[in-house]
Amino acid sequence: MGELPLSHETVVRRGHWAWLLSYAGAGLKALPDRIFPALCEGCDSPVSQNGTLCGACWGAVCFLEAPLCPVMGTPFTHDFGAHFLSGEAIADPPPFRRLRSVACHDGSARHAGISLKYYDRLDLAPWMAGWMQRAGQELLRDCDVIIPVPLHRKRLWKRRYNQAAELARALAKLSGKTYDPSALQRIKDTRQQAELSQSERLRNVAGAFHVSEKYRSRVRGRTVLLIDDVYTTGATVKAACRALRKAGAGSVDVLTFGRVLPDGMR
Repeated sequence: MGELPLSHETVVRRGHWAWLLSYAGAGLKALPDRIFPALCEGCDSPVSQNGTLCGACWGAVCFLEAPLCPVMGTPFTHDFGAHFLSGEAIADPPPFRRLRSVACHDGSARHAGISLKYYDRLDLAPWMAGWMQRAGQELLRDCDVIIPVPLHRKRLWKRRYNQAAELARALAKLSGKTYDPSALQRIKDTRQQAELSQSERLRNVAGAFHVSEKYRSRVRGRTVLLIDDVYTTGATVKAACRALRKAGAGSVDVLTFGRVLPDGMR
């Protein structure tokens, strides 16, 4: 068990000793930054501070910005007007109202997402959430509650943390919105989506998510902002959205850091 922080009364009572210990602690806290120099999150070249990109990697990031499909958030080469929909939105209308993402899931953006998800780089979550706040400002303005796409308890036990929850928590802190990691549950231990075809992905996540009766009041009639690290085919996010809508959510928007664009869109 870690030591509890000193109370104000204890600090006053211990006087100079407390000051000296505090001073030493501050020096130890800064020690890692002195031993391990700040490196670019994309290529490991030296940068001014941790959690940033060098000029070359920054220039290579494909940020997803207007003009966009108002529903799917896919970029257009020209501005066709506020209500012009992409072919994807027309052919297969999603269960969410709007999708927004920070950048294409490649290069430095992909590296950051993978580092957070698989390599315990939880320090990247606030940095990534800052960009998500910018990309999803209209979604954040309208939402009542922020909910992450959950992991099944078995996978959470193995991985020890949920990368979507880390992003959602950091985003809620930045935006001042309510964060609720418990309302949506993953009740089916699904296979990794990356190894499956599109049809297999759909079957894999069918019925995987659920909002229990005791939590339905948290989403009923509310505008939910669903958070995930990356949007690939949308099978997982769509299944989660359907569960939220079934539980009575007024509407669901989706915000991710990375986005795998349909063929020919990059």
